[in-house]
Amino acid sequence: MKVTKRKFSELSNKVIGAAIEVHKILGPGLLESTYQRCLVHELKLLNIHVEEEFPLPVEYKDISLDCGYRIDLLIDNQIIVELKSVEQLKSIHEAQLLTYMKLANIKQGFLINFNVVLLKDGLKSFIL
Repeated sequence: MKVTKRKFSELSNKVIGAAIEVHKILGPGLLESTYQRCLVHELKLLNIHVEEEFPLPVEYKDISLDCGYRIDLLIDNQIIVELKSVEQLKSIHEAQLLTYMKLANIKQGFLINFNVVLLKDGLKSFIL
């Protein structure tokens, strides 16, 4: 998967700005669920439509299977945000986001690890 450098959309910039605001206030070291709730609140303050724990079925041989997959945040039906609070992002985290993007047919995603000193070090952007 190639990550392309390009200008972010206005929506992308707002999502990143909201995540930075949450990280600036809370810092690293909390549970993923705490960051998720605070980021949802921040996005709603910006009047951005966000869905939490959005169910993601798996389409297999013409049937839809509910396998328990949930997208952390689905932003305005355009961006998937997968949140982490881990020591270090791993390739499996990237694979999870890319798979969710493929299954949901969403072209843009952010992987955000809040357990870093500077949020820019925990932010990865993906375009399909």
